[in-house]
Amino acid sequence: MPQVTAIKAQQRRRDRANIFLDGEYAFSLQKILAAELVRDQELTTQEIAELQARDLAERAYERSLRYLSYRPRSEQEMRRYLENKDVEPDVISQVIDRLRRMRLLDDAAFAEFWVENRESFRPRGAWALRGELRQKGVASEVIEEALSDLDEESAALRASEQAVRRYARLDYETFFRRFVGYLQRRGFPYGLSRRMVELRWSELHQDESEENDS
Repeated sequence: MPQVTAIKAQQRRRDRANIFLDGEYAFSLQKILAAELVRDQELTTQEIAELQARDLAERAYERSLRYLSYRPRSEQEMRRYLENKDVEPDVISQVIDRLRRMRLLDDAAFAEFWVENRESFRPRGAWALRGELRQKGVASEVIEEALSDLDEESAALRASEQAVRRYARLDYETFFRRFVGYLQRRGFPYGLSRRMVELRWSELHQDESEENDS
């Protein structure tokens, strides 16, 4: 059986180590796996194959953590990401199971995050939020739970407040048509969009109305 003769840290990848068998470079491993080996240890062909398989899974797991570092992800987002990195299906399943156990993948928590983030920074109506979450593979019942406390009117108020200045110089008909379209594209129903637009128009032209009354 081949024997471990050296374990050397890689210079460019400090998280990896090169494994030498019988005096020759054989393969590399994540340091966490290389730490299980000692010099003069004999390895069977099956043990080598198992180490390399575990290394693939560990590398995929590290990739998944980097992907999660930007924002939370749905399970489907993670699966697609790993597929695009040419990770084998069985390794993807291992990684996703591990992330679930670590509570780093949770579609219910992800859906809540998504709705809260939209409410804070880019308000959307329930229709748009449903569509976004469906695209990310979140189950319908999970989506509905995440939307159960959505205050759509409050979201429409914030969305209209953020956008009103871009339409402020338009005549009423153009203002109405474009602004309603803007809000509907963000998932707000027509009736609510219309009320918001009428509110913003009256606010913009309140001074004019007061001058005419006087």
